[in-house]
Amino acid sequence: MADRAVGIPIVKEGLPFVATAGGAAALAGSLGGTGSALALGAVTLFIAWFFRNPKRSVPSAAGAVVAPGDGRVIAVAEEFEPRFLKEQSTRISIFLNVFDVHVNRMPCEGMVEDVAYQPGRFLAANRPEATLRNEQNAVMIRTPRGQKVLCVQVAGLIARRIVCWTAPGETVSRGERFGLIRFGSRMDLFLPLGAKVRVGVGARVTGGETVLAELADRSPEAE
Repeated sequence: MADRAVGIPIVKEGLPFVATAGGAAALAGSLGGTGSALALGAVTLFIAWFFRNPKRSVPSAAGAVVAPGDGRVIAVAEEFEPRFLKEQSTRISIFLNVFDVHVNRMPCEGMVEDVAYQPGRFLAANRPEATLRNEQNAVMIRTPRGQKVLCVQVAGLIARRIVCWTAPGETVSRGERFGLIRFGSRMDLFLPLGAKVRVGVGARVTGGETVLAELADRSPEAE
């Protein structure tokens, strides 16, 4: 998969929002509405900042699983994943507020086996039930060692649009940009039980850089 957002300071999905707010600010200024123009200018700057697309230094250690998004870890739990993995796994959930970078990144390298969109509700993304009930998009990755890693983009109370650029059959790299969620959201990452988790609840993580866990050396077929 080609990293379509590399080198772009603002992801293109945000450009219509920036243009609309900027145009409104310019119109207000031309009509003499200084206060309105300043307010709309501030909104324009915030929107451009929200859709920012910073470069990241991706760790190269074998087996490392990096954060798929910026934010705060709100859950680390062992549980049964019933929809895609259909097995016990370790879930790490990251809450992204409106001030975080919302470009999503691949947690590991491998082959995309499936991409599944699920319509749903727009509960606050930091609520536990959002994992199953909110609108979401799941990306299943099989690593070169044969391990399955599930990365789920979850819409939140404000987020109403999930964008995903990858498709089944594509080969992806760790830290590669693959989508975004607009205006507040959550990322759920499901890992094999043998993975060594390196973060705890409350930790601030950086997408593409922070190592969340390390996968076991052996593939399931080698067990």
